[in-house]
Amino acid sequence: MSEIEKTAGGWRARKARQTRERIAEVALRLFLTHGFDETTLDAIAEAAAISRRSFFHYYGSKEAILDAIDEGIHEAFRGSLVARPREQKPLEAAHTALREVIERYSGDEAVAIDRLMQSTDALRARKQANYARQEAALFTILCEKWPAPKRQAGLRLISMMAIGVLRIAAERWRESAYKSPLIQELERAFHQLLSEVNHVFVARRYSAEASIRNDADGPPGASDRDEHW
Repeated sequence: MSEIEKTAGGWRARKARQTRERIAEVALRLFLTHGFDETTLDAIAEAAAISRRSFFHYYGSKEAILDAIDEGIHEAFRGSLVARPREQKPLEAAHTALREVIERYSGDEAVAIDRLMQSTDALRARKQANYARQEAALFTILCEKWPAPKRQAGLRLISMMAIGVLRIAAERWRESAYKSPLIQELERAFHQLLSEVNHVFVARRYSAEASIRNDADGPPGASDRDEHW
């Protein structure tokens, strides 16, 4: 391939990416202004200055545009998590990655998108299904960073807890009419999770120590805290 062909190919790819991003931007603006169900493909195509036929070259449906928006957030989360040092505990790494993504995507647009995703039964169901995908994606990334097979069950639990914390934080954010910052609700929920976990370990240690005092042959290791958290 000649340099001219390479340059032309790069230009076409860049142009296609820019068009795809423009379609997503104008579609989101129309969704937020008129509602998801009320926004037609013809309206999106017109606002993006493309034909209806061209729209299907970039997206198969209106829902595919929402998928693209979600994918951008997922990629940012993945990038942040992959960048965490291996010395960091998995739950701490997930916490840090979630915090960084929320800080990047917080603001008026995040509020508007959340309201959009709560506006219909279908979009609410889509939002809930997205949490399951996030949990599965988080588990996959954690297993890539900490690949020991014996850790997989623990990493799955961590994935469930981290995304569960995100769900609780989002619910509280919504219940506050978006007055309480999402990042603040995330920190609050993680603090509560760790407090409950620590409470369980303290109670377990106290029970084990009491048992050892009463029975020298008490179960070994009962007071050890799992170092993998």
